[in-house]
Amino acid sequence: MTYWEFNDLPEGDYNDLLRRGKDRLQWARTHMPVLNVLGKEISDRGALSTMKISMALHTEAKTGILAQTLARCGAEVRLASCNPLSTDDPVALALQHEDVSPGKLEVRARYGGSNERYYEALNWALDIGPHIVIDDGGDLVKLLHTDRKELIENVLGGCEETTTGIIRLRALQNEGKLRFPVMDVNDCDMKHLFDNRYGTGQSTIDGVLNATNLTIAGMRVVVAGYGWCGKGVAMRLKGMGANVTVSEVDPVKGVEAAMDGFRVLPLEKAANEANMVITVTGCRNVVSADIIDLLPDGCVLANSGHFDNEIDVAHLRSFPSFRAREHVTGYRMGDRTLYLLSEGRLVNLASGQGHPVEIMDMSFAIQAAGAEYISANGKGLPPEVIPFPPELDKKIARLKLFNMGYSVSELSEEQRIYLSSWQEGT
Repeated sequence: MTYWEFNDLPEGDYNDLLRRGKDRLQWARTHMPVLNVLGKEISDRGALSTMKISMALHTEAKTGILAQTLARCGAEVRLASCNPLSTDDPVALALQHEDVSPGKLEVRARYGGSNERYYEALNWALDIGPHIVIDDGGDLVKLLHTDRKELIENVLGGCEETTTGIIRLRALQNEGKLRFPVMDVNDCDMKHLFDNRYGTGQSTIDGVLNATNLTIAGMRVVVAGYGWCGKGVAMRLKGMGANVTVSEVDPVKGVEAAMDGFRVLPLEKAANEANMVITVTGCRNVVSADIIDLLPDGCVLANSGHFDNEIDVAHLRSFPSFRAREHVTGYRMGDRTLYLLSEGRLVNLASGQGHPVEIMDMSFAIQAAGAEYISANGKGLPPEVIPFPPELDKKIARLKLFNMGYSVSELSEEQRIYLSSWQEGT
C-alpha cells in the first residue's frame, strides 16, 4: 500500500503534494455546476445508495469530483487510473484523505509505474464486486470478461467514456460475448460534440505546448484521423496558424476535412514534409515503421488516442534514444532525429492537464446520470452497447445553458402540430 499512499515521500514533499491536490479539486468543483446540480438530484432520489461502483478513468481533478459525487450519492466507489501516465499525483493523494473524500471512496492511482502495477490497481477496483463499472478504454470490461468472470453475475451494467472503449465493446458484442449492458456515453450529443471536439482539441494542444514549448504558427502538422477528436485538434491548430494536413481512411470524412479548409492526403504522402504528426484515430500502427522512415529530421510525434499503439513506439525504440526534455524522447536515426512526446501515450494527459473543467462538467454529468440509469434499469436491459437516453442528454444541455446564462426557444402548439404532420405543406 505504501506505493499508492505516497508514504515513500519526505514529509515536506508529501504535504506540498496534498495541498496542491486539495486546491485542484476545489477549483474543479467550483467550475462544475452541472454535475453539482445533477449529483444533488441523484442523491435526493437515493438510487445509488446501495451500489458498488468500480471506476477506471484518468485520475485527475475532474474525475475526482465525479468520484466524490457518486460517493456522496451513497455509492461505494473504487477509482483506479485507466492509463499509467494520466494520473495527477496531487489529486490522487488528496482523494485518499477523509477530509476530502467521503468514507465510501477509495483511490489507487499514481503517475507512471509498470503494467503490473496498472493491472494491480484495476483488479483492486474490481475486488469490490461492482454493480456498475465506469470505464474509459474498456480495460475493466475486458478483465470482467476474462480474468474476473466470477464477478459478472453481480454486474448490472456499465458506462463507457471513449471511442476506443466503444470500438472494443462493439467487437465483444458482435462476437456474442458481451455479458451485460454498457451505456455508450461517448456517442451521446452532449459528449462527443463538446468533449471530443472542444475538449480534445484544446487539451491536445495544451499537452503539446507544455511538452515542447514550440511555436505552432507556420508549422506543418499532419492530423491523423478526422472524427470528432481529430476535428477539434485540426480546428485548434488552424486557429493558431499551423498549416494542417488531414489523413483519413473514410472518404466522407476526407471530403468534410477538405471542405473545412484542410489538405487531405494519405499519411505516406504527407509524412516527408511534416514538422509534427498527431494521431487521433483509435487504431494501431497509424504511424507505422514505414511512415517513420519517411519523416524528416526534427519531426515531433504525438498521440491523442487512448492507447499507446497508434505510433510504432517499438520501432522507434530500436534506435539510440536520449532525454530531450521532460516528456520528450529523442531518437537518433542516422542523420535524422525524431521526437516522441509522452512515450506515445495520451499527450493531453501525460504532458498536460486533460480536458478543460467546464467540458468535463458535461461529460461527467452524463456519467453520473448513466450510472443512475443503469442502477434503475440494468436488470431489464439486453447485454448490448446501449445509447444514452436522449431525454437525459437534453436535460444536461439545458442545465449547461442555464449555467452559461442562456436559454432556448420553445415550440408553440401550432408548430408542434406542423412538424408532426405529413399533410401540412404550407
